[in-house]
Amino acid sequence: MPPITQALLIANVAVYILQGMGGGDQILFWFALWPPGTLGLPPFEPWQVVTYGFLHGSLTHIAFNMLALYMFGSDIERLFGARFYLNYYLVCVITAALCHLAVTAWLGAPPSPTVGASGGVFGLLLAFGWYFPQRRVMLIIPPIPMPARVFVLVYGVIELTLGVTGYGRGVAHFAHLGGMLGGWLMIQYRRRGFPFK
Repeated sequence: MPPITQALLIANVAVYILQGMGGGDQILFWFALWPPGTLGLPPFEPWQVVTYGFLHGSLTHIAFNMLALYMFGSDIERLFGARFYLNYYLVCVITAALCHLAVTAWLGAPPSPTVGASGGVFGLLLAFGWYFPQRRVMLIIPPIPMPARVFVLVYGVIELTLGVTGYGRGVAHFAHLGGMLGGWLMIQYRRRGFPFK
């Protein structure tokens, strides 16, 4: 396994273990993503747009995210190189946070903390579909094999549909799409430089 993917896996698991050792409330207070300007809730801090991506709400939550990080991250790190890969992942986490905050503020959604590596993972998923479009990917439920680009398209449409309809509350669907947006921007930067040509 390449070093940055391995380090991200270890960091996520280590933080999850810390959450379960009794300091979870304090960790969430300071490092989850809180909406700014909400009375009665912990304050928004700038570092939260990164740190929330290393926190998880349940064993299932972290298990699925780490499985996806392992499945898609290794190939992308080998393709991008360690430095760009780390920057790519962090940009996806940050754009996921910003999209989530913007959309929830616009919709007037009830304020709540956001946690999870899904924004970064969805960015990796986009890159995998972009650079390995014909690689076969198997859905878990139902177990249907499909080309990676179709897999990415299906997931993107599902997330957009769930986000717009409000179905599946408690999941940050627009954060997932924000991670994909960050990935797309980074891919354009890698291909064409900035400003984009």
